[in-house]
Amino acid sequence: MNKQACVYILASKRNGTLYTGVTSDLIRRVYQHKTKHHAESFTAKYDVDLLVWYCVGEDMNAAIALEKKIKNRSRAWKMALIEKENPEWRDLSTELMDSATPLHYAQNDKAGN
Repeated sequence: MNKQACVYILASKRNGTLYTGVTSDLIRRVYQHKTKHHAESFTAKYDVDLLVWYCVGEDMNAAIALEKKIKNRSRAWKMALIEKENPEWRDLSTELMDSATPLHYAQNDKAGN
């Protein structure tokens, strides 16, 4: 997943608070959300750290455009998007984190991003 264009949706719980973001390193970014790396952020404040949907591509400009499109859609539309691919609202980060090495976290944590 490193250095790709990823759009993602996090949730606090099923049908809970939603957050849409874009990143070039999904594993690192999800790790930051889960560890509340940015303590004053929206996701830290509202405990939004379950990865419930994501899309990986190669073009960051297209990813940013998709992020904006999703953010401008209704909550009902976003929930339908999530439930189409992830009807149980599983935390998809489990598979991502399991596939990452501890070195990935350590290198990226040192970068302070």
